[in-house]
Parts: sequence; structure tokens; C-alpha cells
Amino acid sequence: MAINWFKYSAPTTFYGLAGKLIPFFAWPAAILFAYGLYIGFFVAPTEATQSEAYRIIFLHVPASILSMFIYLIMAGYAALGLIFKTRLSSMMAQALAPTGALFAFISLWSGALWGKPMWGAWWVWDARLTSELILLFLYLGYIALQASIEDPRRADRASALLAIVGSVNVPIIYFSVKWWNTLHQGATIKMTGTSMHIAMQQAMFAVLIACWLYVIAVTLARVRSIILEREANTQWVNDLPEVKQANGGQQ
Repeated sequence: MAINWFKYSAPTTFYGLAGKLIPFFAWPAAILFAYGLYIGFFVAPTEATQSEAYRIIFLHVPASILSMFIYLIMAGYAALGLIFKTRLSSMMAQALAPTGALFAFISLWSGALWGKPMWGAWWVWDARLTSELILLFLYLGYIALQASIEDPRRADRASALLAIVGSVNVPIIYFSVKWWNTLHQGATIKMTGTSMHIAMQQAMFAVLIACWLYVIAVTLARVRSIILEREANTQWVNDLPEVKQANGGQQ
């Protein structure tokens, strides 16, 4: 029996689906986080040139990857909302922004912890570090713009333009180590393979998948809150059991 997925493109139907899906992403994320970090910090061998300091990559690399991908997904949803006037698309973009900002911050913070023993400085105006910092500012700018405009539709349009224009920064981050003379090392894992120890690979991919699952779970939870906020005056929201319970059982 075919499932009509298009019916879930409306906030009224997506709200219930999101609530059902959250546990299926949240629990595997927690398990994989625990597994990946345990392997990375306690099982993986010491790296020959960077000693124990390299272990920060099990946080830094997944956070950096997710910070870029989340922005592209956010910009994609924002563009869909801008072009097709779909409410849920704009809500999804809004829901993704805080998590993207969190990963961008973790990327910069963990990069500083890694950079201090490797480069002798917490921060250098390296091309990749600078463009990643700009990415954090783009996330914060998107969030601030959404919050500063009272009309949700106007806020969606304005923030969508910022998200779309800002997406140009993502390929700059990715290719910066190839385009400019930079202190930041290139990709360790490539399409042609990797020289990483198998335990390092297991830890890296476990944490990376955990981050993806976490993003999905948190975004689904946040978009449900956004739906309730934006649709607060509609009858279907007032008929929800959780809303009735929050209102003290009033009809």
C-alpha cells in the first residue's frame, strides 16, 4: 500500500508524524554517541605525530561537517518556502538554524583546542577558520532576523534571502584548503580511501551518524514547537490533547 507523503507537507499532519519519529532518531543517536566517543577516546590508538591531542577530531570533524550540511539544508528549505510559499518549509528552516549554529560553535571551539598544541595558538586567521566563523555569524544573523520581525511571513522571506545568499560561504569553507595557502590540514578521509586506523574510522563514523540522528530528532522536536506557536489560534491546535492539558482541560 503506497503512502501519500505529500499529505505530510502540511503542518497539521506533519506535527503528529514528527512526534512519532523523534524516539526512532533520538535513542540511536544517544547510543552511537556513547559508542563512538568511547572508541575514539579509550580504544583508538595514539596518533604518531599529534599524540593524544588528535582525539578532538572525533568531535571536531563531525561538528564541522554537520555545520556545513545543515546550512545547505536550511537554505534549501528556506528557498522552497520563499518560492512555493509552503509554510512547513519555512518552519523547518527556522528549526534547523539553532542546531546548525551549535555545530558551528562546537567546530570552532574544538578547533581551538586542537590548534593550540598543533599550531601554538588558540586562533589564527586561517582561511578555513575564518570562513567557518562567518558561517556561525550567518546562523546567528538568520536567528536574529527571524526574531526581530513580528510577522512570521515577512520574517521567513527576509531570513530566506539571507540563508540563500549565505550558502555561497559553504563551498568556500570546503575548498579553502585547496584554494589558499592554509595551516588547516586537508581531508583525512577521501573517496580514494584513508590511512586512518580501523578504530579511528569506527569512532569517526559512529559519531558522525549520531550527529545526523541528533539533528533530525532535535529539528523534529523544535519544528513541533514552532508549529504550535504559529498555529496557536487554529482549531486543530486547540483540539490537541497536550494543548488541552496545558490549558487545564478547558474546551
